[in-house]
Amino acid sequence: MKASQLGLLVNEDDPYSVAVGDAYARRRGIPSAQVVAVRLPVTPTLEVAEFEALQARMEQAFGAAGEDVQALAMAWVQPYAVGCQSLTAAVTLGLDAQLCRNTCGRPRVSPYFNHPTHRPWSDLRLRPSMLIAAPTEQGAQALIERGAASDGQLGRRGAPWVHAWFVSTSDRARSVRAPLYPPPVRLSAVGVEVHVAQAEEAPDAERVVLYQTGAARLEGLDRLQFVPGALADHLTSFGGRLEGASGQSSALAWIDAGATASYGTVSEPCNHPQKFPHPQILLLHYLQGATALEAYWKSVAWPQQGVFVGDPLAAPFARD
Repeated sequence: MKASQLGLLVNEDDPYSVAVGDAYARRRGIPSAQVVAVRLPVTPTLEVAEFEALQARMEQAFGAAGEDVQALAMAWVQPYAVGCQSLTAAVTLGLDAQLCRNTCGRPRVSPYFNHPTHRPWSDLRLRPSMLIAAPTEQGAQALIERGAASDGQLGRRGAPWVHAWFVSTSDRARSVRAPLYPPPVRLSAVGVEVHVAQAEEAPDAERVVLYQTGAARLEGLDRLQFVPGALADHLTSFGGRLEGASGQSSALAWIDAGATASYGTVSEPCNHPQKFPHPQILLLHYLQGATALEAYWKSVAWPQQGVFVGDPLAAPFARD
């Protein structure tokens, strides 16, 4: 996916959004016709009527004339939810009227899950979306630079090796992805070494391109040296509550530590692995050249409660 295929939404009522949206559009070369101004309350959760107004604005901007817009970026931290549903899922898949009746239930499978398409709007009539979110405006500027610096830099002959870490903790409920972890292996064709470990805190690790664990609180992130374009997430109930009010570490802790994209849930999902990024599918699509937005979205079977954050266009293994 390329900048010419990305629509960018900017909230005129949010100074962070205006500054970050402008920086992202300039750095990535987003066509001006695909940068769309909206007006939203700067609050964690939208009301349904507010979301419907956003939908109408997007339809106006990216309707029939927006056939080439395959995905969306939203340059803000808040709002990140519509009721108990994540904003990125609501924008991409529409509102799920049944979800809030039982947030631990089993929603429908995303049609984009593990799909080979690189044109999701053309082929599936959905636009995967991601928040360009960081704890501060300065952090967002650094995120944008990391994403742009990552493009096409890994997996090339002679490039330094990078490392993918899949970590279990003593928290068994949050380590349910462990059976889905790939085996430890050196992938010589792409210069990636896969590690599977048991650890309560992040280990000392250099040149990390992917890190997944399960924990309510993240400790030792300063020991992880992320490369530009790195993905990182933790399985916990409220990692997607980006204002940090849940008492659990949010996905923005990864961005603050140097990752380029992450994921977390905004309402209690229970520990269904399908509601979180599938380790092997995430790694596979990223190594095959997908962007961060594509790889993350394709790795979650039930994304209705999960918010995707980071630089959507980061693609360290891309070849064109």
